[in-house]
Amino acid sequence: MLRGLYTAYTGMLNEQYRLDILSNNLANADTTGFKKEGSTAQAYSDVMAVKIKDTSENPNAVKKLGNMSLGVKIGETYTDFSQGSFKETGNTFDLALSGDGFFNIEFTNKAGETSTKYTRDGSFTLTKDGYLVTDDGDYVLDANDKRIQLSTTSANTVIKEDGSIYQDNTLVTKIKLTEFEDTNYLTHYGETMWDAKEGAVAKDATNTKVHGGYLEMANISVVSEMVNMISIQRHYDANQKLITTYDDSLQISANQLGRI
Repeated sequence: MLRGLYTAYTGMLNEQYRLDILSNNLANADTTGFKKEGSTAQAYSDVMAVKIKDTSENPNAVKKLGNMSLGVKIGETYTDFSQGSFKETGNTFDLALSGDGFFNIEFTNKAGETSTKYTRDGSFTLTKDGYLVTDDGDYVLDANDKRIQLSTTSANTVIKEDGSIYQDNTLVTKIKLTEFEDTNYLTHYGETMWDAKEGAVAKDATNTKVHGGYLEMANISVVSEMVNMISIQRHYDANQKLITTYDDSLQISANQLGRI
């Protein structure tokens, strides 16, 4: 079989994978606190033909069969945690973060299991009982990992840059802000929350400021993403045309040259 067919095929798979990620970025261009994703690609090594699921040998071992370069290989998906722009709302409980920190959220799944998630989406509201919650009703945590509960009758609520919350000039509580030594240990949970994997090193945020009355928008440039989409489409078409060319060559070989 012509090796070029495999090369073009892996190229198309890679471009399709990139397009899926880019489409998700564009779909969340207006999502508060969303961080765009990207993908990497690398060339296959010189020896990639392997034998798998051979019960005569160690089932977990991959045995090389020969030399075959298969073109491009899909790499890894990464998240760009760069700062998004701020949108002024004037709402006291709309909070934006500048710096590397995250809000701590007490998240409860459908099975009733509770865990801590992390988010940059600060579109919070107060419940009738005074709890500070996300749009989905999950509780925002304070510096002691407790649910933040405020007075609903206070005439004046002020949230300072360090996360301290004052009501009627009295300190009530402080929002917990967390930074991570390596954000590669964070995995997406939904669109705007992250889960810390094993090995993640969390610490109290030191260079993060809270801005009341603002929301951090997605760090996406729609124009740039559209340009990338055009580029992906052209690369995909080029690989598709290559497969068509090889297919035509094989037809000639089988139907015409074979008769001579």
